[in-house]
Formats: sequence, structure tokens, C-alpha cells
Amino acid sequence: EWGKGCLPPLGWQHTLTPQPSISSVPDSSCITDPSLLDGRVMLLHVPGGTVVSKQGDQDMNILFVVSGLLHVYQRKIDSEEDTCLFVVRPGEMVGQLAVLTGEPLIFTIKANRDCSFLSISKAHFYEIMRKQPTVVLGVAHTVVKRVSSFVRQIDFALDWMEVEAGRAVYRQGDKSDCTYIVLSGRLRSVIRKDDGKKRLAGEYGRGDLIGVVETLTHQARATTVHAVRDSELAKLPTGALTSIKRRYPQVVTRLIHLLGEKILGSLQQGTVTGHQFGLHTAGSKWDSGNPASNLSTVAIMPVSEDVPLTAFALELKHALSAIGPILLLTSDNIKQRLGSAALDSIHEYRLSSWLGQQEDIHRIVLYQADSTLTPWTQRCVRQADCVLIVGLGEQEPTVGELERMLESTAVRAQKQLVLLHREDGPAPSRTVEWLNMRSWCSGHLHLCCPRRVFSRRSMPKLVEMYQRVFQRPPDRHSDFSRLARVLTGNAIALVLGGGGARGCAQVGIIRALTECGIPVDMVGGTSIGAFMGALYSEERNYSQIRIRAKQWAEDMTSMVKTVLDLTYPITSMFSGAGFNSSICSVFKDRQIEDLWIPYFTITTDITASAMRVHTDGSLWRYVRASMSLSGYMPPLCDPKDGHLLMDGGYINNLPADVARSMGAKVVIAIDVGSQDETDLTNYGDALSGWWLLWKRWNPLATKVKVLNMAEIQTRLAYVCCVRQLEMVKNSEYCEYLRPPIDSYGTLDFGKFNEICEVGYQHGRTVFDIWVRSGVLEKMLQDRQGTSKMKACDVLTCPNASFTDLAEIVSRIEPAKVATVDDESDYQTEYEEELPDGPKDAYADFQSAPAHVGSDSVSCPHLPVPLVLASAPEPQSGFPELPPDSSYP
Repeated sequence: EWGKGCLPPLGWQHTLTPQPSISSVPDSSCITDPSLLDGRVMLLHVPGGTVVSKQGDQDMNILFVVSGLLHVYQRKIDSEEDTCLFVVRPGEMVGQLAVLTGEPLIFTIKANRDCSFLSISKAHFYEIMRKQPTVVLGVAHTVVKRVSSFVRQIDFALDWMEVEAGRAVYRQGDKSDCTYIVLSGRLRSVIRKDDGKKRLAGEYGRGDLIGVVETLTHQARATTVHAVRDSELAKLPTGALTSIKRRYPQVVTRLIHLLGEKILGSLQQGTVTGHQFGLHTAGSKWDSGNPASNLSTVAIMPVSEDVPLTAFALELKHALSAIGPILLLTSDNIKQRLGSAALDSIHEYRLSSWLGQQEDIHRIVLYQADSTLTPWTQRCVRQADCVLIVGLGEQEPTVGELERMLESTAVRAQKQLVLLHREDGPAPSRTVEWLNMRSWCSGHLHLCCPRRVFSRRSMPKLVEMYQRVFQRPPDRHSDFSRLARVLTGNAIALVLGGGGARGCAQVGIIRALTECGIPVDMVGGTSIGAFMGALYSEERNYSQIRIRAKQWAEDMTSMVKTVLDLTYPITSMFSGAGFNSSICSVFKDRQIEDLWIPYFTITTDITASAMRVHTDGSLWRYVRASMSLSGYMPPLCDPKDGHLLMDGGYINNLPADVARSMGAKVVIAIDVGSQDETDLTNYGDALSGWWLLWKRWNPLATKVKVLNMAEIQTRLAYVCCVRQLEMVKNSEYCEYLRPPIDSYGTLDFGKFNEICEVGYQHGRTVFDIWVRSGVLEKMLQDRQGTSKMKACDVLTCPNASFTDLAEIVSRIEPAKVATVDDESDYQTEYEEELPDGPKDAYADFQSAPAHVGSDSVSCPHLPVPLVLASAPEPQSGFPELPPDSSYP
């Protein structure tokens, strides 16, 4: 009854009612020794309505139906309902794909009526497979034969390729003959300008499509793309893509839709370029192209042995747990999980596969390096999308041995300096010296650490303490939570606009932000907003911010100081010395790099006629430059290059777009600028000054509203700023607030308390609505997890849906046709799902009965081949083993 007279594909050794043949299975795939099944097979009976396995489950068993039926359902992206894809009848199996590949389950299995089935776990199947490797052929065959001929053809056209860190995938100007899909790793796109300079065009992680625009348009490569770390790619030739378009025109429609979304997102940021198209699905209204959002792996290495690296890693793991599933790997726990020989070079492939699988099921994998240059430390760097270099802020700035190794080996992953500070210690200082020694660092963060980070407990005691810490939710306002949001692309920025004394309302809004529990990870500002934002970044304590801001506002109302600063008005009415003194008295000699919260300010460079963004240097000088109104203050000469800097409001009075370009997911923008009158008198084609004079002097004449020369010049100066403000207000990433402060003048600093209270009441009203309506929680949701939750609805499998070309591009539903094509069983090509777990592909494969041919299912999915039939064991990893087991 079983065709060749041998056991079923797994060789189930039970007395069963004879079932129809499952079709021919190669003799070599049958179990020749029935004892291999002893203790490894369970017979289960479940009542109707039982959910056997859920979409997204990581540990799946192979199920063989004895009696009854198992219905297979799948929830697709952008759908709230489950769709029945196929039915597993007696004599058929389900779950093979998840067991063979090690990927999460891509559908839900349910028994709608009483059902009996045999079950064998992944671990048991691997044990059988090691003793008789050919058994994988039979199981793989049961998967392959359900696949349509179209999918097998596309599978045959796809290539899998591995790219070492630093290697180029293609170079600018090369012929475009294919599209690449990132399966694992990280790629960086760089464009070379005509002057020979290189500029970063984008970074791409797992799931992104690379080079699709050039391939579709038959243009030469617009950029050079190289691997930041060891990466795996799927290569889709132009001919295969053309074949897909001809058979399924919906693909073109979907591509146009995705490219349009990308272009519009770039236009909103003012950074549109024709080559920036790493396609991915959007998860929320704030989600768009943030390079940090697709980080998968982060390596942590110490500057010196004095750094409490283990405590830091555990603290960061705790903070990241609020965003998604996190795994912390060290050389010790790798050996405990996988055996003492796991790090030996002979097991290189197995370890790489297992690590790749961990990226599939965790939002971030943290790699904690050893304190010296060990093979594990080198592995950490090779696997890293980002490297955190951790130092102690209280120590003398030095460069560690591991960092020198990073520089000498030209590691391309982005590197961030993290300086740890004690709660009761001094404020950050000398950060410039740390950064000057590290030209390879692209940024830095200061972390105020809880006392437990510097605990001198032994390792077991430290781990025990953090087990208790993990039982409590992380504090969203802690510096570690800020680091977690920055690493995952979920940073929230506060941007403060210019408007003179009306900016005092921003102090009240900061109070409302604090009381409503809204964290801030980045601060930027223009003019008065630059001043208030710098106070917030330095203090973080509302009471101190208010005291210092009020003292400065009172100083601005001093008539004596104003008169003493008057000068002969060639460049300006005031010399600027008095104003400089007032700003300098607030910030002293503080550097922007020493602020607790990352900060930037905007100035208008009238030497180069350009906007300047300042993220380093003397704090008081650049705040003063950003507040330098034309006619009142002379331009400030930039101490770096001597350029003349004026008020940033002339070019960008509310720089939310700048915060967005620096990695913020959400930008809370506070506008306090003046509102121009628009109901001006229509005086026709010509205007006589004598007529205006008569209108002004004649008490009986109707008054007219006509701009004078100074007002015209002022409006001209702000034309660029007004246009930019409208773009910001209409952007999806920006939450725009404008308190009711129109009745206050630009120089009403004497009304500080009143204006501050107006800002507080307005902010409190808006933020309370955010909290009650769930807007705040959506802001804090992981941008990557949001889209993936739509696909798998299970938080524990954030990458289970990963990517297949059809789900991203076409979303084609399987056709319900029942024609038979016997030739399909004789095709040599076979198809499997993307190694990183697309949910919908396999379900569509399975929608055809076992005997149905190629045309019975219009399976649109274009997965990447896993050569199941040619490999004696799975390609994507192995299960975790007990500590005492040998390494497989």
C-alpha cells in the first residue's frame, strides 16, 4: 500500500489502516532500521476545534495524519482574517518545511474535527537524520511535489551568493543585469560624485531589494554597493524578473506603488535621489527609510578591562526587551548552548547557520566581545551591523587594543562610542578628546547608569540580580532605553522653533512632556528654540530648566544692558557683546558633545548661502549664532572656518526634517513663530507714497494695510523658511504643535511666567489626548515589529514573515483551478522558501493537492532555493542542545 513496499517517508512504525499511496518516494529516503523510531514518535488524538500549531511557532513537529483532517490557515500581510489554504488528509504530512529549514511556522494548523496524527519533533528528526541522512530526501520530496512548475522555474533562475565583509556586490557604472534580495547581513550603498568625493546613499538589511530600479530601467548601476559584514544574498536575473512581469502584470503595479512610496518619503525628507530604493513594507505612519531600523546585530566591546561590560550588556538587553525579543550571546553561553567545540573553525558553517537563525527569531542579537582579541571577539565584529565601543566617562580618554584592531582591519560596520557615567558623578566633559582619538566613530552617547551597573558582585551574583531586574519593565526614560530606541530606529525627537519671547512657551511644553511620560531621545532647535533645547539637553530636569530660562529672560528685559550695547549701526544696531555675555553666562564653556541628550542647532551661513547644522563645538557660540537677527546683532564668525552665521530661522525655523534625517522615527515639533498678516490692501498696479501718507494722516480716510520696506525685506528673508515649514507640517513623521501665543510679541520676555503657563496648558491638553488615545504607545512601538506583527501576529517571531518577492511585490492570490499537468512531477527544479522565513510562500505552495500539477496553483512566490534534496542535513541551523551534549 505504500508504493515501494517500504515504510512511509519517515518510516512510521505503527499499525495503521492502509491509506492511498503518497506517490513514489526514492528507496534511499525510507528508514531501513525501524529502531530509529523507538521513543521518537508520538500518537496524538485531538478533539475538533483544537489549534495544533500557530503561525509563527518556532519549534514545529512533523505531523502525519492517521485519521481525520488537519486544516491549514494563514493570515497574510494587511489582512485580519485567516484563510484556509489546504487540507491535510490521512497519509499526508505537514510541518516538514519548518523542521527542515529551522524557520518559524508560516501557517496555523487546526483540527476542525476529531483527528489522530503521529508527531515527531525537530530534535528527534535531526537525530534520525544524522544516523540515516537520506531520510531528508523523502521529506523534502513531499514539500517539492506540491510546488507549481512556475515556482520551480523561478527557483532554478535564482542564485544564492555569499559576500564577505568589505567586498563589493557591484560598482557604480556596472551593467544592471539582476536584482538582489538581502537574506542576512548588511549592505552599504555609496555614490561617487563628479568631484571624486563619496557620499553615503543608504544602508540595507535583511528583506531589502537592491538595484531593482536600475534593473527595471536597464540603466547602469547608480551606486557602489558593498557588504558591511558577511552577508547572504539572493540574485534574481533580469530575465527572470521579466518573465514574472509577463505572467503576473500585478508585479509591475506593486513595484510602482512601492517605488512611489519611497520617492514620496524621500521628498518629505528633502533627500530624494534616484538610487535610494531599498524596498520594504511600511509599518506605521512614521515608518520610512531610517537606516537604523533594520539593524539586526550589535557587537559590544570595551575600551579597557575596567568597563563593566557584562552589566552594561545585561542592562541594554533589559532596555531592548521593551522593543522586541532580544538575545545576548557571549563566548561562555555559546559554549553552553552548542558545546565546547562550537567556536572551532571546523564548525564555522554550522555556527554561522545557527547565528543566522537567531537573527530570524530575535529583534536584535547582542554580541558581547571578550576583553581580548579572541576568535569569539573576531566573530562578534564579523557579525555586527553596528559596533558599540564602551568606555568610562570618568577615566582618561584612551584607545583600547580592541579598537586598534578594528581600525587596522578596516571594519565597515558603523561604530558608536558609548560613555558610562555614575548617577552621582559629574556631568560629561572632555568628550571631544575621546572623539578626536576615534575618527572611525560616527557618533556617541552619554549614559547615566544606575548604581547596579558598577556593582562589584561576582558573575553568578550579578546574573542573579539581573534576573530580578528582568522581571520589572524597563524605565522608558532611562538612558539605556534611549540607546535601545536609537539602535532600533525608534528615536523620538523634540524640535523647537524660533519666535523670540514666544519661545518661553516651550519651557511649559517640556514640563507637560515630562509629566505625560513622553521620552525624548534627540533635541534640535532654531533661534530661541536652540537656547531652550540646549537647556533641556544639558539639564533634563524641568525645575532647573525653568530657573535658568527665567533668569535669562529677565536679563533680556534690562534696559541698561540694552543701551550700553548700542553701536553705530553699520552692520547692526548692537555690538553683540552684551548678548554674548548673557548666553555665555548660561552655558559657560560647555561643548555640544558634552550634553546628555544628542543635540543640534541650525544657523544660516550667509558666506556660503547655505544651512548649517551644528552637532559639535562651543555650545554658547552656536546658540548665539542661531539667535542673531539681522539688523539687531552682527553675524557670528564661525570659529572653525570664519563663515558668517546668522539666525537659523531665515532658512529653517522648525528643523523637523533635519531631526528625521538624523534617525528620528517621530518628531515632535513646537512652532512659536510669528504669523504674518495676509489680508493686505489690494492697491492695483502702482502705489504712491503720497497717497499712503494722506491715508495715514487723514482721520476720516479708510485705513489701508500696506507693507513698508523693512517688512518687505523681512518677509523676503523668511520665504524659504515658510515653504519648509509647510512641508514639515504636512509630513507624516512630524507631530506639529503650536500653542496659542499669537498675542505675545517677539520681545515680551517680561511675560515669561504667563507665556510658559500657556505652553504648559496647551501641551498638557494635547499630550493627555495622546496618552488616552494610544498615540504615545504607537510612537513607542517598534517600527519593524509593527509591520511584522501584521504578518504573523506573534511578537515572539518578529522576522517570521521576513521577505519573499511576491509578498513584497505582487500579493497575488493563488488561483483556484483544478487542471492537471502530469509533466510537473518530472521537473528537476524544485522550490523552497526564503531562508529567513516568508509566511505566505509555503502556504500557497501547499494549496494544491499532492497529485495536482503545475497549473493547479498560481503560486506567485519567488523564494530562494534551499538545496534540500542534495544536502544530508538542514541548511539553516540546528536545534539548541543541552550543555552536556556533543556539538552536532
